[in-house]
Amino acid sequence: MYSKTYLAIFVLVGLFAGCSSDFLEQPPKDSILDVNFYKTSEQVLAGSAPLYNVVWFAYNDKASHGIGDGRGGVLTSGSYQLENVEFKTTSVTGENTSAWSAFYNVVAQANTLISNVNKYAGPDVPDNIKQHAIAEGRFMRGMAYMFLVQNWGEVPIITDNTKLLQDTTISRNTIPTIWEFITRDIRYGTTHLPETPIQKGRLTRWAAEAMLAKVYLTRAGVGKSGSRDQAMLDSARVLSKDVIDNSGAKLEEFYEELFKTKNNNNGETLFALQWVYNGADWGSQNSVQAFLAFGSSITGFADGWGGDIGASLYMMNKYEGLIDNGNTADVRRKATFMFPGDHYSYIHQQVIDGNTGKPVTQELRVPLGGSGYNNRAWVKKYVVGRPEDNDGKVSQQHTEINTYMMRLAEVYLIYAEAILGDAASTTDNEALTYYNKVRTRANVTTKNVLTWQDIFDERHLEFAMEGQLWYDFVRLHYYNPQLAYDILSNQDRGFYRITPDKIPDPTKWTIAVDPDDNSRNFPVDEGNFRLPIPSNEKLRAPNLAKEPVPYVFN
Repeated sequence: MYSKTYLAIFVLVGLFAGCSSDFLEQPPKDSILDVNFYKTSEQVLAGSAPLYNVVWFAYNDKASHGIGDGRGGVLTSGSYQLENVEFKTTSVTGENTSAWSAFYNVVAQANTLISNVNKYAGPDVPDNIKQHAIAEGRFMRGMAYMFLVQNWGEVPIITDNTKLLQDTTISRNTIPTIWEFITRDIRYGTTHLPETPIQKGRLTRWAAEAMLAKVYLTRAGVGKSGSRDQAMLDSARVLSKDVIDNSGAKLEEFYEELFKTKNNNNGETLFALQWVYNGADWGSQNSVQAFLAFGSSITGFADGWGGDIGASLYMMNKYEGLIDNGNTADVRRKATFMFPGDHYSYIHQQVIDGNTGKPVTQELRVPLGGSGYNNRAWVKKYVVGRPEDNDGKVSQQHTEINTYMMRLAEVYLIYAEAILGDAASTTDNEALTYYNKVRTRANVTTKNVLTWQDIFDERHLEFAMEGQLWYDFVRLHYYNPQLAYDILSNQDRGFYRITPDKIPDPTKWTIAVDPDDNSRNFPVDEGNFRLPIPSNEKLRAPNLAKEPVPYVFN
């Protein structure tokens, strides 16, 4: 991170995203660094557009589900993401190194934008546009540091890329001061971003308030033992309720609709990464379908490499009634994981006609995986299908489905948890109302008493395969590390076979554990909870081995 060559690479990669629609359309590469750029509102906003996609690409590509879902316990695997699933992530694990570089890529791009707007924005650019771009930069930088501090703990705070090139004494900063830095960056957006997006998909005040509520919910446990900071919980409660009452956001009526490209930037979205399938440069597209779809028959191209991963048995146990009855009323199951025999009318597959021997395209009927233990609960979420399922907007490793970073359902659960706080349970009407709104949409029974475990489990079900669960464990770990270790160590991440009662149109499934698989649980403790800093970074920056110091705020 600290060599001139490396920093230059990730700054330039972050700057140059060639996209082809709406505000993601980018200027020529040579002009964006020109002092004569940033002279109009359009140019300033064009300068911030890469913050919505390409700088996040290396994390979104594989690391988001490898770290967020693999380490969190959502996934099981035979080989792909195995180091993350088994808590054997090393300093050279691919998802580890790509995530680190992506987050510092975001930081570098944000710093460059803030600096350029401050230096070069001309008199014809209104103050609100300047402040908007700076707020976007600070919000994204704060987001990057949220990921950095939760994964690696003490990391260096960098606000000046030029200084970085000249200063080899930069050290890691302490966790409390990193969280204070994050708070200040994201809070800036609550007063400098508009209430309605200046362009579709852009950040708003409500995105900033929602994310700040999450910051306070997490920060409430930092440096605590057994209980959390009540003032921080109160801040999370007030902010989330303001978003609920005043943002105009609303839950999508049908959960499955959230994960179709035609519903990008729907009314539930508060902040999402914005992708285009046909961007001129690599990294402007969403590539996750390539690694999550179980086969090429449903992508239409030579990708679809996700046949080796699926939901863990730990995750399956969270669905009400599934293990006991072979089925669940929870509509999120089918929207998140494909079971053998599941039918999706809006996704197609190519199969060989048994009579003619020729390929034909039909509505997706999820196949059986053979006689071995390969009948998985394959991933459905973010798998959008073939070109014909998406108005032609799919190619190999390219879709344009938004990546959710904050949606209203999460604000509801933040609000409920902030009200509950450290109490054993609550019957608070407001907490129950918004918690139950999430469950009602999912078609599962409502509750009249709410516990921490209820909210924790609901987050599993609502956000599985959205890269979230690992960070829920980090939030818990701040104030109750032993409970985090205990839950993670006892998750069943081993193989199982899932078999439908009939094909087609099954009504229930049998889940059978592989009796030959003895690797079902993986011990987690202080030694392997935190991600190790990538080895190439430690070689470039020996100061990363020094004791962290508090960040000094100007």
